[in-house]
Amino acid sequence: MKNLFLLLALCLSMTAYATTYNYLVFTNQAGTTTAFTVSNLTLNVSGSDLQVTNDDGTVNLVLTDLVSMQFSMDKTATGSENVLNVDAPIEIYSVTGTSLGTYSSILEAVKSLQAGTYVILNGDQSQTVVIK
Repeated sequence: MKNLFLLLALCLSMTAYATTYNYLVFTNQAGTTTAFTVSNLTLNVSGSDLQVTNDDGTVNLVLTDLVSMQFSMDKTATGSENVLNVDAPIEIYSVTGTSLGTYSSILEAVKSLQAGTYVILNGDQSQTVVIK
């Protein structure tokens, strides 16, 4: 269940980036991409699904099948900013800079994290997330 909340928290924490991109693009384990315009975009977790709603309607994506999501200027995610790669090795830090550990993936890390605000470091990229 923490996995679902972390993914939702990551989605919600990236809203500021959506104003400069036209699409939110999801990639599943098979490599298939699904793009959504960011106009009136909302994300909700419903059971094991991520419910994506925008001006075009609502689509449910299976959370465990998602590999990444990116904001992009086009539907193919060629002009994009990587937001989440669930299989990449990461380091977790508190907001005060204390290292909380290194994990093989974000899904492994979320199993040990309690509610709070964290900084996730992946190589030279970082992302702040809130787990409720």
